[in-house]
Amino acid sequence: MDEKEIFEILGYVKISPYRTNTLKSIGNELKMPSEIANTLDIKTSQVSAALSDLKKKELVTCVNEEVRKGRLYKCTNLGKEIIKRL
Repeated sequence: MDEKEIFEILGYVKISPYRTNTLKSIGNELKMPSEIANTLDIKTSQVSAALSDLKKKELVTCVNEEVRKGRLYKCTNLGKEIIKRL
C-alpha cells in the first residue's frame, strides 16, 4: 500500500471521532464492543457502527465472527499502522 492510500484511510478514520477512538481503544488488544463502549463512555451501537466501518477498510477484524455475543475484535497490521499516524 502506498502513501496516498494510507493518507486516504487516515483521513477516513480521523473524520469520525468514533472511528478514531474505537481504533485507538483496541490497539494491540482483543476487545468486545461493550468493553470499548465502556472505556470511551459511548453507546455500544456507536461502537458497532464504527467497527463496521473499520472492518470495511480492513483496519480491524473479528476473530470469532461465528458467535452472536462476545465477539472479539483486533487491529490488523494496517490498523496498527494507522494508529501510529493518528
